[in-house]
Amino acid sequence: MRSSVNSMFSKLLVANRGEIAVRIIRACKEMGISTVAVFSEADSESLHVALADESYCIGRAEASDSYLNEERIISAALVSGAQAIHPGYGFLSENAHFAQLCRDHKIEFIGPSAACMRTLGDKAETKRIMAEAGLPVIPGSGVLGTLAEAEAALRETGCPAMLKARSGGGGRGIRLISQPEQLSAAFTAARAECGAAFGDCAVYLEKYIHPARHIEIQILADGAGNVVCLGERDCSIQRNNQKLIEESPSPVVADRQREKIFAQAARAVGSLGYTGVGTLEFLRDEAGQFYFMEMNVRLQVEHPVTEALTGIDLVKWQFRAAAGVELAFAQKDIDLRGSAIECRINASAPGKVEFLHVPGGPFVRFDTYLTLGTVVTPYYDPLLGKLVIYAASREEALRKMKAALCELVIEGVPNNIGEQLEVIGSDDFMSGNYDLDFFRK
Repeated sequence: MRSSVNSMFSKLLVANRGEIAVRIIRACKEMGISTVAVFSEADSESLHVALADESYCIGRAEASDSYLNEERIISAALVSGAQAIHPGYGFLSENAHFAQLCRDHKIEFIGPSAACMRTLGDKAETKRIMAEAGLPVIPGSGVLGTLAEAEAALRETGCPAMLKARSGGGGRGIRLISQPEQLSAAFTAARAECGAAFGDCAVYLEKYIHPARHIEIQILADGAGNVVCLGERDCSIQRNNQKLIEESPSPVVADRQREKIFAQAARAVGSLGYTGVGTLEFLRDEAGQFYFMEMNVRLQVEHPVTEALTGIDLVKWQFRAAAGVELAFAQKDIDLRGSAIECRINASAPGKVEFLHVPGGPFVRFDTYLTLGTVVTPYYDPLLGKLVIYAASREEALRKMKAALCELVIEGVPNNIGEQLEVIGSDDFMSGNYDLDFFRK
């Protein structure tokens, strides 16, 4: 095994934009790795471009012409001499073809192997593998190619059920089937939506677990077969299947249950020969039963929650894992004491930042790409930044987050800071008694 990340690469290209590009570049600088930014015409003045050691324009504002253009990104890496590419999240981060293209050009893709990505990119197949490894999974079907197959699967599963896209994420391609007569229209719409979003129109059906909480487990694995679970995140505050607030640990998961599901998750991931960071997503029903849903083979948007709780830099460990460095700690070394909370700050409309004040103080973090004068365009995800805090207890963490939200000011770009304050201060959230129906009540 290699002992140093720099023995493998000294220059890295960041194939992303916004706050995650800034996050990755900062980690590179701290490790002495030179950075290359790529940007669209709309992002020419963006912070990640200014922070990188060199940068290349790769196309127009549309993501299909820039951040999703595999050939241009590879060309920028080759021209710059970058030895590795970090895809961030979204865009090409879970694209097995791109991962293979990188390695075909002798460029290290910061993530699992293309073969592993192809396997885990098929959510129906992943459920089968995880069930064989001992994880409880949501009852459901395999891939459904025709409406007749979907109708047969629904008769077996029963209503309510969920139609889900085999590929991708972000809530796209998901449809709730409450009555059998809804299936035909939902099947057509879900296939069209996920086909347009991911280039794969395959869907599958699974039992609708309701009410439920969305719990995910962060794992980190090295090439020697070592796997650790870095805590769970409760991601149940969602609107339209989009996460808004995450906290770790979950206020409803008991220590004994946590140990059990961690052991099952580590065993399942170890059976895959997986390397790098990954996230196993579960639904937890009212009785406390966990059901595996899918595995994300990339860095999660909400990874700072885990970093705040554990003190472990996930991006740096992505670099080390790619370089063949073995984990420097075991499961028994992971300290999950305290409480960490993240609020996603989203734009509700385009605009220009006229005033920006970022909260400070111990254990307060705001990951963002905003600076005074930043123009927020309509072309990309509305995420402006992630406000993350850590405290010794959940009660203190709630007070700390309220104070930080009150101090955070972003003028010129309509945003959801006020809404996040309402959620954090609500009785249901403060008590920990919330689930995926939070915004439906």
